[in-house]
Amino acid sequence: MTMEQTTEKLIRDYYAAFNAQDWNGMLALLTDDVAHDISQGGRETGRDAFKAFMAHMDTSYREKVRELVVMVAAGGTRAAAEFELDGEYLKTDGNFPQANGQRYTLRVGAFFDVKDGKIARVSNHYNLKDWLAQVK
Repeated sequence: MTMEQTTEKLIRDYYAAFNAQDWNGMLALLTDDVAHDISQGGRETGRDAFKAFMAHMDTSYREKVRELVVMVAAGGTRAAAEFELDGEYLKTDGNFPQANGQRYTLRVGAFFDVKDGKIARVSNHYNLKDWLAQVK
């Protein structure tokens, strides 16, 4: 398997674990010092910070990825993914609108750095205004 194929499999495995709500499976695919760039937010560093983020998300949202497209740069050290994210807003999150089970669909772009066969950076991007319009 080429490095590009290995990286594509890594990214697909990451989203398969996400869809299965296998948070430990996702965490196992990350480097210890993974950089997580949160859409509309800052950067968190480390697997423990990523685990805490996922725990928070798990209480407020139920989401599934579909129509996943993965693109890998030559050499396999960088990748991007685009997909539809179907979700349900379960519990009010901070200053966002009141949650009452609203359903939403977002187009999401994600960018990855890969190091030693693991994900070293995840940067997620989506249209927050679109999400807010869907859940208000």
